[in-house]
Amino acid sequence: MSSRLSAARYGKDNVRVYKVHRNPETGEQTVVEMTVCVLLEGEIDESYTKADNSVIVATDSIKNSIYILAKQHPVTPPELFGSILASHFIQKYPHIHATHATVVTHRWARMDIDGKPHPHSFVKNGEETRTVQVDATEGVGIDIKTGIRGLTVLKSTNSQFWGFLRDEYTTLPETWDRVLSTDVAADWQWKRLRDLEDVRANVPKFDSTWTAARDITLKTFAEDNSASVQNTMYKMADEILAYQPLVETVEYSLPNKHYFEIDLSWHKDLKNTGENAEVYAPQTNPNGLIKCTVDRSSPGQVKGKL
Repeated sequence: MSSRLSAARYGKDNVRVYKVHRNPETGEQTVVEMTVCVLLEGEIDESYTKADNSVIVATDSIKNSIYILAKQHPVTPPELFGSILASHFIQKYPHIHATHATVVTHRWARMDIDGKPHPHSFVKNGEETRTVQVDATEGVGIDIKTGIRGLTVLKSTNSQFWGFLRDEYTTLPETWDRVLSTDVAADWQWKRLRDLEDVRANVPKFDSTWTAARDITLKTFAEDNSASVQNTMYKMADEILAYQPLVETVEYSLPNKHYFEIDLSWHKDLKNTGENAEVYAPQTNPNGLIKCTVDRSSPGQVKGKL
């Protein structure tokens, strides 16, 4: 049988990194915890096809490089650290032509004790993470995608769903007031940057845009009298694009975590539906899943399956 290797990449995944920055003047400390993945591409085919290991940068060496680079360079914002990682392997090894670095930053918030921020104690706010994907290709540039994961939100009113297609398969009733809850997964793709110096020149934009995207997501979710998840997520994406001109596309993936009314009329005519609903049954699955990608190429146009 004739065969060929059509694609190959390898590296080190799930590298846990914690870094502390100590300010000797104030005594304040800042901590960053990350999970890192680095994958390499290049002239490595013969390690697969001819058992030639001479082209392999050992995955243990990749892990060590991550630790050393974290010591030698800033790890915030993660877009910068991911670009430092990705650029390092291309510059260090002539036969490596592309690096893919994923940095997941775990959210630690400084404790307030007696109304004051504590200098070295932190609390973990749920499972929310800041995600960064950096793809550096020799002679091409650096592509960066930033995201939010694990941000769970709920509102108890101001969500509607009516006027949808009805046919012989439809049993869902229309509603003008329902519980809306979701686990936010949002990503925004930055315009391609030339090199690491171009990334450094844009460092202030990464943190400010992440904060703005998170704030826009929460504010729109809370304040929009939602006609549908589809319409609300489009409004979120549109505002992020308006905020940051260097962002080319925004993607959302929002599961609709259902909370169903419980009919309790069978028990002494107890009213618990419609305007009298107070007790609900949270559902695990199945759930709705709504996705969209919004870009600048066609104003008002949404790409992707809704």
